[in-house]
Amino acid sequence: MIIKKSPDELDRMRSAGKVVATALQAAREHVRPGVRTSEVDAVVEKVIRAAGCVPSFKGYRGFPGSVCISINEEVVHGIPGPRRIEEGDLVKIDVGAIHDGYHADSAATFYAGESPPEEVQGLLKATEESLWAGIRQVRPGQRLSDISHAVQQVAEGAGFTVVREYVGHGLGRNLHEEPQIPNYGAPGRGPKLEPGMALAIEPMVNAGGWETEVLADEWTVVTADRSLSAHFEHSVAVTDGDPLVLTLP
Repeated sequence: MIIKKSPDELDRMRSAGKVVATALQAAREHVRPGVRTSEVDAVVEKVIRAAGCVPSFKGYRGFPGSVCISINEEVVHGIPGPRRIEEGDLVKIDVGAIHDGYHADSAATFYAGESPPEEVQGLLKATEESLWAGIRQVRPGQRLSDISHAVQQVAEGAGFTVVREYVGHGLGRNLHEEPQIPNYGAPGRGPKLEPGMALAIEPMVNAGGWETEVLADEWTVVTADRSLSAHFEHSVAVTDGDPLVLTLP
């Protein structure tokens, strides 16, 4: 069942979203060679708790970190730890925060270095553009799969593939709620979007094939062919008009 949110509930999610955006920016400033992923995790947790919020991910189904940090061929759910970021790494940071009982969730991919190679630039551009293509479909009367189709068209149109085994999701009082939002599919299918729906749209786009595997830690998802992957995400609410992006600064 899709749970629609009241204006007051969306205000709480927007407050959480501002904190998530601030934490993600703080994390970005620490994505540089030599920094341990555990240090980035600590920075994010400090920002979230200083704002009176709680990290969404810490302890969620046993996840040990406050943030997911996935590098290069790692797609999502990477566990922060002693690993040091290296020059040329592609670093995906996924952040969630709870404000007054409501979640917001956002992710971005950063390059650890001065100038990313052309392929990396193309992957980053296509993934972020696919996110915004999906967000533009978040209007009343559109179908859920219109979001999925828009993401797929942009990502695959640029020569990349979209991960099919992991999807976006609804959110609110829970980090993961209905509906699931695949990043592929035909348009015009699924439930109609209605004001009050809150959705986490998150394209995961690979430079190689779309297939994935889970590592022995039972969390970290990697591309099956070990190709590079990028990930961008925003939490978005359906309104009577334009989409309301909850996780902008």
